[in-house]
Amino acid sequence: MTAHPADYETPLKFAYWVPNVSGGLVVSTIEQRTNWEFDYNKKLARIAEDAGFEYALTQTRYAASYGADKQHEATSFSLALLAATERLKVIAAVHPGMWHPGVLAKFIITADHLSGGRAAVNVVSGWLKDEFTGFGLPWLEHDERYVRTEEFIRVLRGLWTECDYSQSGAYYDISNFTLNPPPVDVPGRAHPEIFFGGNSTAAQAAAGRVADWYFSNGRDLEGFQENIAGVLAAAEQGRTAPARPRFGLNGFVIARDTEKEAKETLREIVAKAHRPAVEGFAQAVKEAGQSTKDGKGMWEDSTFEDLVQYNDGFRTKLIGTPEQIAERIVEYKKIGVNLLLTCYLHFQEEVEAFGRDILPIVRELEADLARAHGTSLNTDLLPETRLAGAA
Repeated sequence: MTAHPADYETPLKFAYWVPNVSGGLVVSTIEQRTNWEFDYNKKLARIAEDAGFEYALTQTRYAASYGADKQHEATSFSLALLAATERLKVIAAVHPGMWHPGVLAKFIITADHLSGGRAAVNVVSGWLKDEFTGFGLPWLEHDERYVRTEEFIRVLRGLWTECDYSQSGAYYDISNFTLNPPPVDVPGRAHPEIFFGGNSTAAQAAAGRVADWYFSNGRDLEGFQENIAGVLAAAEQGRTAPARPRFGLNGFVIARDTEKEAKETLREIVAKAHRPAVEGFAQAVKEAGQSTKDGKGMWEDSTFEDLVQYNDGFRTKLIGTPEQIAERIVEYKKIGVNLLLTCYLHFQEEVEAFGRDILPIVRELEADLARAHGTSLNTDLLPETRLAGAA
């Protein structure tokens, strides 16, 4: 297994899923004080950046899924959130095959200038066949989707960093093309960050070669170590991006005064699951997991309970008291996680509580961890917080 030493000096980064989809982030009839519309999300984004979150990830879907019947488009919603905030970086999820990479590159450049260098993109290869066939677009088999995705990312990076860029491949041919203006010149950033998600062997290989960030569905410690090893092995063999990828992990947060209360909330979420929607989702995502050549894709071993949070967020086990959750988060840092992508039942209240009650403990534990390894936590890299009681 390829080793990936933890970065003890750099503080963990935190993100949240933008609830731009009706029904919240669990497929359950439990009460969720979360709203998919813009006014709610604008307030949430401001709460998040004041609480110490650095990123927000806007979901992309075109056909109704996860039991939801309404969803806003990701790139336009992300642009609106960028305009409504000052420091938050907003990641728009996009599907190759739905977008031409040159058009997207230009869109993100404009968003980057309008936001002062805070635009980012999450390239999602796509698993929902009905979206592609319903639009009359070609549907590719699993591993071939990642071939297209890798070409797509190369085009983005090339157009963002070079003049007269050319690239010839199976899916995209770019000929001596220049985009002006280029993205905003942000110190420490070569171009708008490129996030990339997937658990399969093909996804890990593509991420290792071209992505800035590798995102995973919820995983336990051992499972995510395997993912990290797969990505780094590919990076060592054929990395074309300038720096090694960093690692982000999805987790559903249930923080309560006692562990018993937190676990009872989880039990209630699952007990009130919208069973037809979860079972329908499980059937649909077989295309993503079990269709891979080696059977190692997203959701390939997910249980019914796992799929009630449709990105396996319960599996990361960020469930308990603030102290327990903070300790669990730092255990993930020890294996090489750089960013936690979080979701909640009641987003506004719980994002604020995360910044107030959990993040200060995380920072203390990170400082202790750094000292134990003969270094110190670089507090200059901590995001600005404006929330009373936050670190």
